[in-house]
Formats: sequence, C-alpha cells, structure tokens
Amino acid sequence: MIAGQALVQTSRHFFPDLNDWLDRLPDSRVQDDIIYERRFLAWWGIALYLFQLGSRRQLDLQLEATGTHVLANLNRLANTAHATRPVHDTLDHFLEHSRAGAFADLRTKMVRRLLRMKVLDSARLAGRLVLLVDGTGLLCWRRRHCDECLVQRHKNVTLYLHKVLEAKLLGPAGVVLSVGSEFIENDDARAAAGKGAEAVKQDCELKAFSRLAPKLKKVFPQLGIVLAGDSLFACGRVLQLAKEHRWKYVLTFKEGHMPAVWAEFQRLLPLCPRQRLERETADGVRRVYRWVQDLTYQDDEGRWWQFHALECVETLPTGEKNYFAWITNLFVSAKTVEDIAWKGGRYRWKIENEGFNRQKNSGLNLEHVYSIDPEKWKAYYYLLQIAFIIIQLLERGSLLQRLAAEAGRTVVQLFGSLGNIARRLLDSLRYLLWPEESFDTKATARLHIGLDSS
Repeated sequence: MIAGQALVQTSRHFFPDLNDWLDRLPDSRVQDDIIYERRFLAWWGIALYLFQLGSRRQLDLQLEATGTHVLANLNRLANTAHATRPVHDTLDHFLEHSRAGAFADLRTKMVRRLLRMKVLDSARLAGRLVLLVDGTGLLCWRRRHCDECLVQRHKNVTLYLHKVLEAKLLGPAGVVLSVGSEFIENDDARAAAGKGAEAVKQDCELKAFSRLAPKLKKVFPQLGIVLAGDSLFACGRVLQLAKEHRWKYVLTFKEGHMPAVWAEFQRLLPLCPRQRLERETADGVRRVYRWVQDLTYQDDEGRWWQFHALECVETLPTGEKNYFAWITNLFVSAKTVEDIAWKGGRYRWKIENEGFNRQKNSGLNLEHVYSIDPEKWKAYYYLLQIAFIIIQLLERGSLLQRLAAEAGRTVVQLFGSLGNIARRLLDSLRYLLWPEESFDTKATARLHIGLDSS
C-alpha cells in the first residue's frame, strides 16, 4: 500500500494539473467501438514504464483487469470511469494518431512546474542549474530499418542505428530530468560517409547540439544554465553557442583534444602555486585541486576564446590515483573550485549512470523496439522520459521515507532496494485499492516533499 500511496501523492503534489495537460493531447482513439479518453491512454502509456514492464505485450499480461484493482486504480489516476482496460495495440494505435512532439511539450510543462516549485534549486552551481548533455544509441539493426537510419561500417558488419542527443537538468539527490531530445538523423551519417565510427559519432552529436541549443533557449529563455559535457563538446562550435545563449560551461579537458592549450595548461600550473586547494575526506580520500586562469584557444574557424582550466588529482586510501580536468568560463577560486569540479564536472557521469544506463538496463528498457514506426518510437521515448521524472521524484522524495517511518521501517527495510520499488508498485496496483484520500489534490498540495540527498 505504501508504494501506491506514495506514487499517487507524489504525482498529485508535483503535477496537480497533469490530467488537464493530458486532455490537451491529440484526439482520443477508438478501438472495438470503445472510446478511451486521452488522459487514460496517456496514463496507460506512462504505466508501461512506471511499472517497468519491459515491453508493450506486458501491458496485457501484467495489467490484467479481471480479479485485480488495476482498472479502478488507473481510472482514479486519470479521473475517468472506463469499464474495460485497453490492450497494448490500443496504445500503439493512439500513438500512431498522436504527434510525438505533444509528449515533448508535456515533459516541458512538468519540468517548468518543478522549476517554479524550486525543487532543483539546491543543485545550482554559481546560481545556475547544471545542464548535462550527451548522446546515446537507441535502436540497432543489421539491415536498414528506414531512410533515417545512421550507418556505421566496420570490417565485417554494417550497423543501422538510431541515436539521440539528450539534455538533462541535474537536481539534488542525483535526480536528472530530461528537458531536450534531439534525434540524430540520416543526414549526419551521409555527411560523414567514409569516416570511422568515432568521427561519425562526433559529427552527429555536435550537429545535433547545434539544433538542440536554440530549442532549449526558446523553451527556457530565462533559465541560467551551466552546460556540462564530455571533451567532445570542448570545441569552438559549442563555445559559440554558449556565448550566443549566455550560458556558462564546464567541459571535460583532455590532452589530445586541445593539445596546444593542454600543453600551456601544464606549463603554467607550476607557475601558479597559490592557485591550489587540498582536501581530505573522513574516509581518507585526498583531493588536490589546481587551476590556471585566462587560457586562450583558437578554434578551427579562427575564433579566439578565453577560459579557465582546473584539475583534480584524487588519491584513494589504497594509493590508487584518479585524474580529472575541465575548462570553464565560471570564475575559479579557492571558494568555487570544489563546486565547479563536482557539480559541473564529476556529476556529469549522472547522465550516463542515472540517465542512460538505468534506462537501458532495467524494466524501462530504453533500447527495446516498442515500435518500428519513427514517429511512434519517438513518442514511446518521450513517454519513458515522462515516467522517469515521476519515478525519480518518488524514489528520491522524502514522502516515501516518511510513509516507511510511519510503518516503523526504513525504505531499505521495506523494499530491500530502490530497484524493488517498481515491483512493489505493480503489486500494489494489482492487489490493493489505493486509498481515496491519496487522490485529494488539496491535501497533497499541503504536503512537503523534498529530495533526499543522503
């Protein structure tokens, strides 16, 4: 019961207008003479990922209405009164007649709501939110799937791919919220014909970022941003876009990517002995930060740039050492260097771990072929991102901890691990009638739900 109650109250607390937003999606669909309302079908799609079912067919197998509370609970979530539940083909039919961009717009409304509630504020760096950008593969075939497939040729095989460049806002407690997705299309592959796989990847992601950046600026025009990306993005194209949109940046710095600048950085470090900070943690990890200000760089279009560079040398109690370096246009000093290194630099891995890896290697099943139709699989992708926003707010929110404490247990004692929450949610949906008071929007608005960083 606790998992279901927390899910309902979390979604109602953060998104009280969600059903109204869902009602503005494209027209409802008819199948077998049964009309399903927009918001119900949208919740049906979100449920595919919310309960981590793994495939469309599992909607029929796991969400069987006969002898369960599935239909009653979903009706109350969507504020509908349907007497039957749809099948997985109904969802596919609905998305076929829907515009994928409508689900991207819904995601934007959800993120704007969280920004107005100041949910992400404690993760700000220098007063700005950190925007993580990275690309990943979505679908892969050995035969051409469509005209938009990317092509990667290896010695013995040719792969046909679909990729996406993803932008996610970093929040407290390791939360990463999808705010922009740019699907990498076949034009990039043709432009990179004859190049190796790495060159294709770089070319595709950078071109996609040129398309994505102005869209993000249009959707969030007043949002202060610190752009965080790997060394691929440490180039003139990205620095120019950051300048145009008045963004700050913290980008991974590697020796082979900007060799002349790297050599200058290494030459100047010994000449700046005061620009050094040493820290040691309670568990014996020693970190030494050093930085150099006002390095210059000329890009391949002849533009000159000036930025700062910093490094962190981390020594573990075992003697093992880790090295990290970044370039940034944020002011670097003894007071700011740790925040820049961690919130802007080290936390960049969360888009890979909390974002891509978890979405691929769990019931969210990011790389599963939910549809072969390009417009529909993009809609499925957006539904996944919407569900993942709700999942993270549930898992990392203080409400779940509070409800577990009221039952005399911790979240770990109750669920074993956060990975078990989806399974318990599914059991709750099927076998328990969620309490009516959980659906009271006025009551859930009065709740205080913070994001637990522990």
